[in-house]
Amino acid sequence: MSLYLDHSGYYGTTEICITGSKSESNRLLIIQSLYEGIAIKNLSNSDDTRFLKNALVSDEATIDIHHAGTAMRFLTAYFAIKEGREIRLTGSKRMTERPIGILVDALRTLGADIEYAQQEGYPPLVIRGKQLTKNQVSLKANVSSQYISALMLIGAALPQGLQIILDGKITSVPYIEMTVTLLKQCGISVSFEGQRIQIEPFENKAISRTIAVESDWSSVSYFYSIAAIVFGRKEHDHYPTIKISSYHQKSIQGDAVLQDIYKQLGVTSRFEGNTLCLEKNENFKSVAHIQLDLSNAPDIAQTITVTCLGLGLGCKLRGLHTLKIKETDRLEALQNEITKLGGDISVTEDTLILKPQEKALSENVTIETYNDHRMAMAFAPLALNTPLYIKEAAVVSKSYPDFWKDMQGLGFHVS
Repeated sequence: MSLYLDHSGYYGTTEICITGSKSESNRLLIIQSLYEGIAIKNLSNSDDTRFLKNALVSDEATIDIHHAGTAMRFLTAYFAIKEGREIRLTGSKRMTERPIGILVDALRTLGADIEYAQQEGYPPLVIRGKQLTKNQVSLKANVSSQYISALMLIGAALPQGLQIILDGKITSVPYIEMTVTLLKQCGISVSFEGQRIQIEPFENKAISRTIAVESDWSSVSYFYSIAAIVFGRKEHDHYPTIKISSYHQKSIQGDAVLQDIYKQLGVTSRFEGNTLCLEKNENFKSVAHIQLDLSNAPDIAQTITVTCLGLGLGCKLRGLHTLKIKETDRLEALQNEITKLGGDISVTEDTLILKPQEKALSENVTIETYNDHRMAMAFAPLALNTPLYIKEAAVVSKSYPDFWKDMQGLGFHVS
């Protein structure tokens, strides 16, 4: 299904409510399943969270988590310690192409019984749960922080706890720190210093805690993009305020760096309690290009690139190597679609360079989404500049099911 998108010209103040962070929700669901007494408020309504939640209560022999990459990594570790349980963990075709060998090797080092059902190093997996008696593991840290978080989430359930030694440059540090914070909020003793993570065993399996999940910063990135493109239009003398809840200025989510990044693109972040207000920076002076290292926040690379395209700016983004193994090869996908729109872009294994341009974007281009929710949402703000089609638009349900409804509230025509 292709979705046609353009904009009516309405720029009034709009209030949007985004549900809880997918990253926080999925971590808390694993912790909740391992220990009694944890209640979760403002859980994400994303497909990924729904698939994970259903998997944790399933008694089926085969569990299919579809496109949910976080669920694949977290459940691999989770089922490895479920004594007496044997399951086949599988997913979509793309999921069978996403590597998981580093995590499986780490779990096997701890004593886990895991086999590859098809190709070595990739799902589907056959997991026979057992007690893991070893308490130390070393793994490469430069591929995906989800491997590390998956181990951390089960660490306190091991008889002697778990020490994780990280080899090499650590990718997406804020996501590891998010796991540390949530474990501590649930009463688990954990430390993260240098290349070592130490998690103490948690013998008291009952916890009495209610954790409120902050709304998702990755999802709010698309509204930063809309604000930047609208504020960049010289023909307007009235600019809207976009209000979005429920957020904290000091967040445990790495993508909260959007506040600083979009200052460079003309957007000011102001807070009214837990409501985030996006407003025009009246003192903003435009630049021809920006340079950013997104090693700690790679999921917002697509949004930033498309924002710069919409503003006619150039950008050089680095630290993007993990984008090669996401729902699609996001670097290649960005290059394909931006080229169709008339942009000048080049990519390497971990960098992206977009050149500034003054010419108008091509009209009525069909944006391929490659089964990637972030491709659909990142390109949607360009409808402010040119009408376009979004192919397989329903893919947004993976992380943000209400996205198109909220876009309509901002004056976008969605048909």
